[in-house]
Amino acid sequence: MGSTSQTVPSEPSIQDLKVAIQDSTLIYPCQEPQKKSIFFSNIDQVLNFHVQTLHFFPANPDFPPEIAIARLKNALQKVMVPYDFLAGRLKQNEQTGRIEVECKAAGAGFVVATTEYRLDEIGDLIYPNPGFMQLILQGVSKFDDQPLCVLQVTSFKCGSFAMGVSTNHALFDGMSCKIFLENLASQAFDDKPIPIPPCNDRRLLAARSPPQVTFPHPELLKLKTPIGQEETPPVFDCKQEDLIFKIFSLTSDHINSLKDKAKAEATDTAVKITGFNVVAALIWRCKALSFDAENNRDRESTVLYAVDIRSRLKPALPPSYCGNAVLSAYASAKCSELEDGPFFKAVAMVAEGATRMTNEYARSAIDWGEIYKGFPNGEFLISSWWRLGFDEVVYPWGKPRYSCPLVRHRKDIILLFPDVGGVGSNSVNVLVALPSKEMEKFESLFHHYLRSSRT
Repeated sequence: MGSTSQTVPSEPSIQDLKVAIQDSTLIYPCQEPQKKSIFFSNIDQVLNFHVQTLHFFPANPDFPPEIAIARLKNALQKVMVPYDFLAGRLKQNEQTGRIEVECKAAGAGFVVATTEYRLDEIGDLIYPNPGFMQLILQGVSKFDDQPLCVLQVTSFKCGSFAMGVSTNHALFDGMSCKIFLENLASQAFDDKPIPIPPCNDRRLLAARSPPQVTFPHPELLKLKTPIGQEETPPVFDCKQEDLIFKIFSLTSDHINSLKDKAKAEATDTAVKITGFNVVAALIWRCKALSFDAENNRDRESTVLYAVDIRSRLKPALPPSYCGNAVLSAYASAKCSELEDGPFFKAVAMVAEGATRMTNEYARSAIDWGEIYKGFPNGEFLISSWWRLGFDEVVYPWGKPRYSCPLVRHRKDIILLFPDVGGVGSNSVNVLVALPSKEMEKFESLFHHYLRSSRT
């Protein structure tokens, strides 16, 4: 991808993938799970909604779709033994009001589907096609009792297939979902052990007793609703608007130029000038300054982004911790400061947000959730799928050609996801949805700042 931005065609060549469900069933772990309830941390509590990912596999004559389907079905049955909560259902603890998982063999959903098209007929996989929803949501709709996990395999005419995975976000963050996929893939091989046994002890992230809130946490918004009793999670709820959708593609050369600019302006050599920090700073500048409001220069802008706390806690969480071990870091500044100040200053503020996430800060945020019950609070969130490495997972039939989240256009969430070729390409795609006037300004600023980084 040579250009710095690309616009999704207003009419994708194929929006209806003509997916037909051939079979939908509940499947069960190959061993009966021990009946118990699994505690959810305060981070898990506020993520009670489903996330879908899609994984596209090229045709492999040694593993036609029917063979891959049988292996995936068997693999899911086997992997539900170490992931003993996966066949369970959510319930509310009547004493505490908290959401928990009731471990039982209620089953995970498994769906087999076909499409009339070849994989190469549906267009560039990077562009979120509305038709992609048929590759997983069509299967999810077949189940009435809300399984925590549904897997749909859709075969293309050419022998390629897509694996759609829908899981409740309360179960996994990005890192633990990647480990789940690695374990699932391992069980599709013949007689291969689970490579990374999950750590299912979510009480490792329980609040302290009594809770000790030692920081103000402006990145969190207090809610009056008791924990677990909200009807739908209001995380970044926004009114429906007519949004323009664009993908801005940054190559490794673009990212290196941004790093070089920040280094040239640096006044503090301790600041980490990473690929994520420079990309986040660029996006923050463009998003804040494109806001359609009078006296925008006087407005305070806050960007949020997830930080993995596994290695930041003392003692550190096991890398295989299964659950949500990410918290929202933040950077705030007046728009005038973002517009007039050097690029390095924005990079430094983004870096500071991650540095702020120490063991005590993370524990304070978890304890804050115990007292107040809150959600992320900012102008917008950068959600990064850039380096999760979902398309590095090796199945018996090879790695996915491309893996991506199922995208819903939101003006308050900007997605980062890798190019085809995965993490190794070091390129990143920035998915932005904004009202027309704001998008015009965002795009102009994006190109302006990118050009200035290369002069």
